This record gives sequence, C-alpha cells and structure tokens, in this order.
Amino acid sequence: MEPISYTAQWTSAARAVESERSEDRLFTDPYARALAAPRGFELLEKYGGGGLLPFLAIRTRFYDDTIAAVLVETGIRQVVFVAAGMDTRVYRMDWPAGTVVYEIDHAALIEEKRGRLARLGVTARAERREVAADLTADWEVALFQAGHDPGRRTLWVAEGLLFFLTSEQAGGLLETLARLSAPGSRLVTDMVNESMLSTPLNQKFLANLRQDGTPWQFGTDEPEEFLSHWGWKAHVVKEPGEPGPGQHRWPYGLRPRERRGVPRSWLVHAEATAPDAARPGPGV
Repeated sequence: MEPISYTAQWTSAARAVESERSEDRLFTDPYARALAAPRGFELLEKYGGGGLLPFLAIRTRFYDDTIAAVLVETGIRQVVFVAAGMDTRVYRMDWPAGTVVYEIDHAALIEEKRGRLARLGVTARAERREVAADLTADWEVALFQAGHDPGRRTLWVAEGLLFFLTSEQAGGLLETLARLSAPGSRLVTDMVNESMLSTPLNQKFLANLRQDGTPWQFGTDEPEEFLSHWGWKAHVVKEPGEPGPGQHRWPYGLRPRERRGVPRSWLVHAEATAPDAARPGPGV
C-alpha cells in the first residue's frame, strides 16, 4: 500500500495545477506538486473532467478564507485538521501568534509528508503537532496525548472527507467533534447532496473512485438539518458559483435551492451547539 492515499495525491495534483496558472489563480500552494507524487497527476487525469478542477480550486480558497476569518474574528488558537492528508496550510498561510495546529492522519502518510517537506527545506508557520491515528479507531486518545484541550475552543477542518463515509459514520464523526468542542468552536467542511451520487453525469467518476477503493457514500439534500442533528449550527452553506472568490470560474449555472434532482456541493462553516442524540439522524 502506498503511504499516501490516492485522494491525497490527486487533490495535491489539482492544487498544483491551480497554483501554476499564469493568471487568475485562486491560491498558491508551492509544495503541492512535490506532494502529488507518485500518481497524483495520473489519477487527476483519470478522475478529471467536468467541474472537478474548478471545484477543488474554489473549495481550497473557501477553506483558506474561512480559516483565516475565524481565527481573526473569534480568537480561536487551537486548530485540528481531521484527515489532513497532504494539506500544507500550516506551511503556506499566515497564522496568529500562539496558534497550535494538529494534523490527524495515518502514521505512514504523516511520516512521508514530513520527509518530503523537510527535503524542500520548509518549516511550519505555526506550532504543528502530528497525530498519528486511524479515524475508524480511537483517535481521540491520540489527539489528547498530543495536547488538544477540549476545554478550549477548537477550529475543526475536515476537507474532502465526509462523502467518503457512510451517513452513520459522517454523523458519528460530527457528533464526536461537537463533543470535543468548547462552546464557540467552529467547523469548516464540505459535503455533496444525494443527486451528486446518482446523476448519470458523475457515474464514470464515481466508478473510478470505487475501482480504486475510495467510493463516495454519503450525500444530503438538507445539510443544515444534518449538521444541526449532530451538534452544529450552520453559519454558511454555499455552493460553488455563488458570490465570492472563484464565482466566475464555475462552469455551471446555479439552480434554485428548492429545485430537486440537481447535483450540488456544499461548502460549510458551522458552530458547535449540542448533538440531538434522542432521535435517529437524518438519512440513518
């Protein structure tokens, strides 16, 4: 098994493509190309087409902007990247003094990432703490041992993760994050709707993901309800192409929210409340 997941490889490749645009780039990740090896660009070509590249560019910029804004507006200084993959924000973004960034992922991936970035001679711009853990196991203990304090507000960053989980797993993860969150903690994440999983336009892409052992499994047409059930109040739920950076780059027209059967991706910023454990979750 390769130490770097396929998902981390092709996401890094997409970030490299965006960073190397001659103009109109939405962000610059100078380390993405080095982190996309060995198969990132091959996989991106296999999965690519449609709105994949513009979506990943817009999503990355949404996360960059939301993370920066939350840190300034709330004073949160404890940040956890859940399934961090080959994310390089702690190396390429500016961070307020005193920020501690935790990166959770498999030990092999963390080790490979550390080695590659060391060979590039780059250093983190905030205190970075590695948390080698399997999210399907008892990862909370490893996070505590690394120094995470659930009594302090946390900014949780879960990028490109939830749709790889089942509905039950996605809800369980959100509930766990809420339980580990002091009041005022925040979440930045993304989801897709059910039509994104069923539309004929996506079946080749989805079949390729299944073939490579990384199927998309979860979508919701009611992201606000799903988040609320598991302990999160949505502040922002938007789609690519809505007003904001990268709006002009989205190749598809927007459809009214009430129109069903339209494939949608949700970009989310939410605040911790309390999970409603008394009833089954949406879609469960």
